[in-house]
Amino acid sequence: MLAVTLNLLFPHSISRTESEFENSAMTSIKQEGLPLTDPSKIELRRETAVVLPGKRRGAHAALGDMCSAVPLVLFNKAALSSYSFPYVNVITLFQMLSSCAFLYAMKRWKIISFSEGEPQSVTSNPITLIPLRTLVHTLPLAVSYLLYMLITMESVRGINVPMYTTLRRTTVAFTMIVEYLLTGRKHSSYVVGSVGIIILGAFVAGARDLSFDAYSYSIVFMANICSAVYLASIAHFGKSSGLNSFGLMWCNGIICAPILLFWTSFKGDLEALMSFPYLYSSGFQVVMLLSCIMAFLINYYVFLNTTLNSALTQTICGNLKLIVLW
Repeated sequence: MLAVTLNLLFPHSISRTESEFENSAMTSIKQEGLPLTDPSKIELRRETAVVLPGKRRGAHAALGDMCSAVPLVLFNKAALSSYSFPYVNVITLFQMLSSCAFLYAMKRWKIISFSEGEPQSVTSNPITLIPLRTLVHTLPLAVSYLLYMLITMESVRGINVPMYTTLRRTTVAFTMIVEYLLTGRKHSSYVVGSVGIIILGAFVAGARDLSFDAYSYSIVFMANICSAVYLASIAHFGKSSGLNSFGLMWCNGIICAPILLFWTSFKGDLEALMSFPYLYSSGFQVVMLLSCIMAFLINYYVFLNTTLNSALTQTICGNLKLIVLW
């Protein structure tokens, strides 16, 4: 402030003084043999300092997605197979309601926000917590999420885990196609070739499965298509809606939960649930609780990984985590 004031009052003397100081400083540096700093190198360091934290965050998101997805599949498989729980839609409903409860509590306690740069204490709508226009804008994403959840849960039921992981590896091809159709994004020949190797490996690994089940296999391929559409939708609406991962999860929950609640009530699943023999079993309740917690974590990391990286990166992470299940 003092320099600005003096410059306004004595512009010629200040500029002359600064020039003399810079010349003397450069002369002393040259005389002492000190290295001169290239301005381009300084700018490169600044850009690197900004880019590296973003890369680390993207890597952490990918790692968190892979670590949380494996337990989720195992818990869902335990509920559907070990306890012979016949109501897939009820599991999905419980996971959605739990996710909404977690998000609502963290939002009310000012732990999280639903958009970038939003103060944690700001609540635009006491019921939906986000503007109604934004909620309507994310409706296609919520529909794709609902289909993705329902069909993925159904695909786990009638097929063994190794064959399930084999067929799910083909999701990467569907993701590339859907990503091109929705966003027009093209990938290099190296990426396409790598995807071809993944698909070839999936067919080689699945060739030894002699118990062919057309219905189960078709459900898995439908799950692959729904996964591709869902991930491409996240990449699109994550940029256009202005919401972060928590905000997109909240929109999915409050849109899909009432629809799924109506559907399960209409089918009679909720009424039949009361007569399930393991309903009050502590083991079954623990499995359901852990399934809901892991579903919340995997949804968060899916949104974060897809928005920070890409839909194709998220699909590749899905292929890598399936190696553990194998």
